[in-house]
Amino acid sequence: MKVTLSVLDASETSFTPLVVIELAQDVKEETKEWLKNRIIAEKKDGGAQLFFRPLLNKYERETLENQNLYLVGASKVRLLLGAEAVGLVKECSDDTMRAFTYGARHDFKGFDDNNDDFLTMAECQFIIKHELENLRARDEKTIPGHHQTKLYPGKSLLRRLLTSGIVVQVFPLHDNEALKKLEDAWYTQFPLKYQPVDCIRGYFGETIALYFGFLEYFTFALIPMAVIGLPYYVFVWEDYDKYVIFASFNLIWSTVILEVWKRGCASMTYRWGTLVMKRKFEEPRPGFHGVLGINSITGKEEPIYPSYKRQLRIYLVSLPFVCLCLYFSLYVMMIYFDMEVWALGLHENSGSKWTGVLLYVPSIIYAIVIEIMNRLYRYAAEFLTSWENHRLESAYQNHLILKVLVFNFLNCFASLFYIAFVLRDMKLLRQSLATLLITSQILNQIMESLLPYWFQRKHHVQVKKKVQALKADIDATLYEQVVLEKEMVTYLGTFDDYLELFLQFGYVSLFSCVYPLAAAFAVLNNFTEVNSDALKMCRVFKRPFSEPSANIGVWQLAFETMSVISVVTNCALIGMSPQVNALFPESKLDLILIVVAVEHTLLALKFILAFAIPDKPRHIQMKLARLEFESLEALKQQGPRFPPAPPEAQSPLAPLPIPAPSQQPPAP
Repeated sequence: MKVTLSVLDASETSFTPLVVIELAQDVKEETKEWLKNRIIAEKKDGGAQLFFRPLLNKYERETLENQNLYLVGASKVRLLLGAEAVGLVKECSDDTMRAFTYGARHDFKGFDDNNDDFLTMAECQFIIKHELENLRARDEKTIPGHHQTKLYPGKSLLRRLLTSGIVVQVFPLHDNEALKKLEDAWYTQFPLKYQPVDCIRGYFGETIALYFGFLEYFTFALIPMAVIGLPYYVFVWEDYDKYVIFASFNLIWSTVILEVWKRGCASMTYRWGTLVMKRKFEEPRPGFHGVLGINSITGKEEPIYPSYKRQLRIYLVSLPFVCLCLYFSLYVMMIYFDMEVWALGLHENSGSKWTGVLLYVPSIIYAIVIEIMNRLYRYAAEFLTSWENHRLESAYQNHLILKVLVFNFLNCFASLFYIAFVLRDMKLLRQSLATLLITSQILNQIMESLLPYWFQRKHHVQVKKKVQALKADIDATLYEQVVLEKEMVTYLGTFDDYLELFLQFGYVSLFSCVYPLAAAFAVLNNFTEVNSDALKMCRVFKRPFSEPSANIGVWQLAFETMSVISVVTNCALIGMSPQVNALFPESKLDLILIVVAVEHTLLALKFILAFAIPDKPRHIQMKLARLEFESLEALKQQGPRFPPAPPEAQSPLAPLPIPAPSQQPPAP
């Protein structure tokens, strides 16, 4: 997708636009010129050394809307040097994965001076984002044209522009040709097939590819549970005693699938290069604020916020608020049980078919209320976690995930635990589990995909009409694409997607021995979920920036914790079965002691299995050990007796000559 700059200004040069920056409508020309100069300036002068042009030329900006949209790109050499700066890992000619260096570029597979496909478009956009975020304030005390916006040396200019509202948004552009190919290979064909995870990774990056890889793996892992659960449901519908076997299988299944996933994940991320990618020192998150000071580790000037103030906010405000929300959730649960008693009493008095249907109404209403409460709580949790003022994005995400998981777990599963272990009503447990699972899946499909897609289609039609009405001589295709994409919903990450799978895993692993069809419904949902998630990624949301990932992060721990809870739950359900109780007719204490002993034995077996199954396959371990050995040998050999590296192999921060805008040659 080449874009001639005659569309953008009076020059005749061209470049491939990768990223769009939208400025606020009231931004002054002085600010625009300053931002442009910082982006195109050489690295030695504190710039990003990128290409930067407005979407419309001066005449078009005066006559059309959306005049504050700017395109950002980079030369091939600049992108290669940026790949070295961010530490991208690529496959070498000797089949090993190594950090890319510009000086040794010809040693990497697929590299050619005349080939522009060595870096994926997602990697190029990630590099540009990295360079923009690393534009730092130097001598400026304020942003030109906005003197109320303060700066200090070392502050990320882009983050300051975003938090002050001068920059509205920064997003990467879709590649319509590559997107069409991805859609054809992904979700427009027959759905019962493997996901093109490598293609997803090439277009959206590793984080999103890992989610779809995990979604596919989890769906296929559910099939054995569904295959075994179906005959149990058909032939053992009311005989709860025989569910002991199914619960025992559940214990083994929930452990093995998570350990096998870690091995598959390691193989994937090694192939992608992120498993051996070195982590950069994490910068403060954009919303972090405090008194200006010196970071004792980096020596940089940045906001300093005392940790004791953060702890006070967590324990005196956030924790009580979470506890209050948990109490409210339990209160709503008791109202639900009152509704169940009312519906049951009505049915027993009349005995009609209509009152039989009415028995499911309280569970459906409760499932809808649960979804509403989960979404409202999510907004409150985000506000509280932001208010706690965490310095790092990773700390912010960990605290947010902890808050949301605790509430969602109690909100979704507390009623099931109460029915199972207090009321001991297995028929009601089966009914409630089925209703909660199916209703939540239907609501998620509607809220996450169908409604956003419908609104997006309406907006697309409006944009096309507006573009067709334009009389200006502009590149309508590019203008339409940028204007359409800037109005798309911003993708907020894989949090909600993993949360949905986490709750689904809980429904299946905790209580599916009572309702064996839970796994079958989960499989059916996930086959449609794959396609609906793919649709929303390609057609509903803005294209997200690629983010390198080596695994699914804290969600692996969350799933493993749920599997531990499932051991305890299933052992308790087995101990409560009449079949097991009949073995101890006189002493219930002996039964409790035996159940606890079995539960501890199974937990020990679970941890032994987790330890015995390596997280990484043997061949990956060997390759990683080889890389570590070679790195140590290279460090030993470094010394003053070696000559300096040639200019082309030096730091990616070396300046690149970029001609003046009017003299830039056309891109190849």
